[in-house]
Amino acid sequence: MKAHVSSILLGVRDMDRAKQFYTEGLGWKIKNDYGISVFFESDGASPVGFYGREGLAGQVGTDPEGSGFSGLVLTYVVRSEARVEEIMAEAEKAGATILKPAGALPWGGYGGTFADPDGYVWSLGYSAQGTDQPYAE
Repeated sequence: MKAHVSSILLGVRDMDRAKQFYTEGLGWKIKNDYGISVFFESDGASPVGFYGREGLAGQVGTDPEGSGFSGLVLTYVVRSEARVEEIMAEAEKAGATILKPAGALPWGGYGGTFADPDGYVWSLGYSAQGTDQPYAE
């Protein structure tokens, strides 16, 4: 198995709320809306989509109810500290919960963390030290 993700599916409790957060709040564009699932334009990266939480849990054979930190963090690497600040502000305005405000990171970078309305954790980061970063934009 290769170190590659073909797509990322997030199980959401309220499809309309999730779509509003990502489209109106963060500016994502919907590629396909199948009703029970939604996929966004990926710009060449791994596609991200939503699926009803109970339906997705049923597909993978697990319980849809969970609590606490899942151990999953979605990372988004950008090219400047200013862009980290912009995205954090966009997310907060859209209804995200700011978990860690943007600022200097212990390893020398700059970043912040927020949770979307379903509790998925997004870590934004920038580092002037690397030239081969997996930039999201």
